[in-house]
Amino acid sequence: MTLDIDHKRLLDTLKTGVLLLDDALCLRYINVAAENLLEISDRKARALFIGDVFIGAADDIAEMQTALSNNSSFTKRQAELRLFHGKTILVDYTVSAIDETQALLELNSMEHAQRIGREESFSSAHATTRELVRGLAHEIKNPLGGIRGAAQLLAQELTNADLHDYTNVIIEEADRLRNLVDRLVGSKKPLHKTYINIHEVLERVANLVEAESRGQGVRIIRDYDPSIPSVHADFEQLIQAMLNIVRNAMQALSSPQVEHKLGKIYLKTRVLRNLTIGTNFHRLGLSVEIIDNGTGIDPDIIHSIFYPMISGRADGTGLGLSITHGIISQHQGLIECTSESGQTNFKILLPMNNSESN
Repeated sequence: MTLDIDHKRLLDTLKTGVLLLDDALCLRYINVAAENLLEISDRKARALFIGDVFIGAADDIAEMQTALSNNSSFTKRQAELRLFHGKTILVDYTVSAIDETQALLELNSMEHAQRIGREESFSSAHATTRELVRGLAHEIKNPLGGIRGAAQLLAQELTNADLHDYTNVIIEEADRLRNLVDRLVGSKKPLHKTYINIHEVLERVANLVEAESRGQGVRIIRDYDPSIPSVHADFEQLIQAMLNIVRNAMQALSSPQVEHKLGKIYLKTRVLRNLTIGTNFHRLGLSVEIIDNGTGIDPDIIHSIFYPMISGRADGTGLGLSITHGIISQHQGLIECTSESGQTNFKILLPMNNSESN
């Protein structure tokens, strides 16, 4: 079977990895989902023996050969397959013989399914938390308004000017708490979307942080993909979202626990094809990674860092990452974090279905 352009386009829209094998179990074609899963292009994969892609998978390869020889199919659940570059993937796979000379191998990533489950669970929990916070904020702001108003009336009645210092403290602290509650709840303003260059956003952030961290031994390293088209987004809101993460990275690198002398923050952009965010499929997506070589995030809070009031620093408010999560969610995007000692990686995924070329 020779695949024409229409067949390839159809297969490239699938979320399932599809590999076309010949009778010697050599690759004749892999679709985009398989390219992403196996981290190899169709061009480089052509004519490779399946055993050169999946290392140490003799039993699985024998089952594939049997299915091809018997003109049948075989399915295996939760198979751990080690790839040629060392990464291990967890998949359900099915090999189906087309005829005696070729077969289709379908790969369904369990990691992808588990990630969607985690996203849905987190989104539900985060939405519940936000509603609780909004209700609590309302209950806090009402008495704060009363306290502030009473302090203003009291100040008008005082004849001793020295006592105004005390009423001013009450008013200022009431205002400070009100502002804190407003930040906790987050902005209710609708997004002002225009077609923007993501690198202009990152450069604005980088310039701000470089100015703030001058003399602190922190270096920002750009790794941009210049081919990325414009993305339909709110320029100012994305600056705020990225700035919160980069500032956190800068503060982490200023910690006395950092053993090395040179802190590095990497800003990395890439285009992704056939991207799934939650349950929504996007033909084109944008990936922004912000990576630092600090001490890492405490494992006890890594799964809750996007909730309000969660912070790894004694002097932190725990609002920055929660605000960032809200902004990315408004853009129908996704933010993830992985961290270990010496590397913390925040990865932001944004859909680009409505983007236009630069």
